[in-house]
Amino acid sequence: MEEGKEVGRITHYFSKIGVAVVELTGTLNVGDTVHIKGAHTDFKQVVGSMEIEHKPIQTAKKGQSIGLKLDQKVHENDVVFK
Repeated sequence: MEEGKEVGRITHYFSKIGVAVVELTGTLNVGDTVHIKGAHTDFKQVVGSMEIEHKPIQTAKKGQSIGLKLDQKVHENDVVFK
């Protein structure tokens, strides 16, 4: 599967609410399609919502840590591509 450009890594996953914490190395926008890949993870989804400190945002930049709502379980150190 085509990976694209790396934009971040998963640093934590809250399984009860299906939200991953992503440490960004690139820009990410609501509406972008991301590809999350790791040892046990490989799926794509459209970014529906992102938050920083519980506030919804539309765009996140390199160096920020964001909360990203995901459809599937992910693991620490999984890589986020777009």
